[in-house]
Amino acid sequence: MRPELNEQRPLSVPRAALGVARSVLRTALLLAQRRIHLPRGHVGEELRFDDGTAATVYRESVVDRGPALRPAVLVVRFRLRLVRGRGHAYFRRESILNTPLFIGFPGFASKLWLAHDQNGTYRGVYEWDDAARAAKYARSLWRVLQIGCEPGTIGYRVIPGIRRDELLRDPTLAPGAEGNGWWRLAALETERV
Repeated sequence: MRPELNEQRPLSVPRAALGVARSVLRTALLLAQRRIHLPRGHVGEELRFDDGTAATVYRESVVDRGPALRPAVLVVRFRLRLVRGRGHAYFRRESILNTPLFIGFPGFASKLWLAHDQNGTYRGVYEWDDAARAAKYARSLWRVLQIGCEPGTIGYRVIPGIRRDELLRDPTLAPGAEGNGWWRLAALETERV
């Protein structure tokens, strides 16, 4: 795995802002073309991670596009500042409004939105066409997340050469866990919540 894909630092504010602004504009075009969808196939599935946490998929976002030529999985994590108790349910409802911040980035294919885990950490599991594009998005998103997240809780992991659904079916396809394995899938529960 190329280490520069996972360097864990945000882009400069101007570069991140430009990327997000372009995403918002491209999202408007995708909406006008009716290419954005919210399938329900994975909603309710519980994903378990190597760090012992688990979270439930509450939404899926997909863009109609051809198959990824250079597939990559991106896992993002963060913990919101000041969101506790019922605030989590409110965040999950309003989070649909954040869609333009990512869905228009070049290479985006799909996202599984995960509810907070036992530690209050949210995750997104994405598929991208091109690992470098996934990393650029994650580093842009970092700047947006900094506004409302607890310091030190933002992170991402790019896994090149694999499709999201392949990883869901067989988590052993990901390379060995580094650190505490917060990003590495351990198992997929197919029972609906």
